[in-house]
Amino acid sequence: MKTLEHESKKKAGALPARMKALVYHGPGQKSWEDRPTPKLKAPTDAVVRVVHTTICGTDLHILKGDVPEVSVGRILGHEGVGVVEAVGTAVTSVKPGDLVLISCISACGLCPSCRKGMFSHCERGGGWMLGHLIDGTQAEYVLAPFADTSLYKIASGMKAEALVLLSDIFPTGYECGVLNGRIEPGDTVAIVGAGPIGLAALLTAKLYSPSEIIMIDFDKNRLELARSLGATKAVAFGGEEAVKVVRALTGGRGVDAAIEAVGVPASFELCQEIVAPGGRIANIGVHGKSVSLHLEKLWAAN
Repeated sequence: MKTLEHESKKKAGALPARMKALVYHGPGQKSWEDRPTPKLKAPTDAVVRVVHTTICGTDLHILKGDVPEVSVGRILGHEGVGVVEAVGTAVTSVKPGDLVLISCISACGLCPSCRKGMFSHCERGGGWMLGHLIDGTQAEYVLAPFADTSLYKIASGMKAEALVLLSDIFPTGYECGVLNGRIEPGDTVAIVGAGPIGLAALLTAKLYSPSEIIMIDFDKNRLELARSLGATKAVAFGGEEAVKVVRALTGGRGVDAAIEAVGVPASFELCQEIVAPGGRIANIGVHGKSVSLHLEKLWAAN
């Protein structure tokens, strides 16, 4: 892949008729193939030439068949940095040639949900669209709806490899994990899953000065990385063994906040077992199967 500096200096011009894209063909099936280059459809649209994209855990759930709304033939991906190539007549905040961050959430900015800050519930056709209900960013070009409120201009000199994480993974770990978990100074926090989303939750949880951050994962390499990023404890077990270890580490009490960052029933079950009385469970993972909410235990523990 060419460098961001080189790509950003290229002038926007006529779009090619065809492009390469990663296309979903049902559970476990994908292909890298030729597709038509997207064209503007609405006055609020922009077409962006993708410079950097990445893979989200949600993409893996799609490929496993956990997200049935994704239709066969859909171009995957909802994260990226790129250069604006074309804009609709109503777009005012970006122009061809601008280097932009592509938000995973497309939002009109005007509907009641957007005005409440609930952009993922945009009522004018927005929300999580890219790589889900419309073609996404794992392609040479992508159509970006609501460009004024869904694309963000990037200042010169910034690294795209870092910025692409702001499309989804980093703010998701922060908003769905740390903010929903209401992390406070002195809290004990457990994060179940030390993959990229769990590490994003770890890094942003540190901003709130918890006394302990316990990372739980089977992969010792991931746990080693988590320690280097600030985890105070690492638990290389799952299930009942992990419950015993976490309880021992917290004097039998459990953790103030348990953050689920995997998206499978076992990880959510584990969070329920290790949360302390009066604690919080924050779920980040995308679940393709139902999970049990053990109210027979949780109600008595507030």
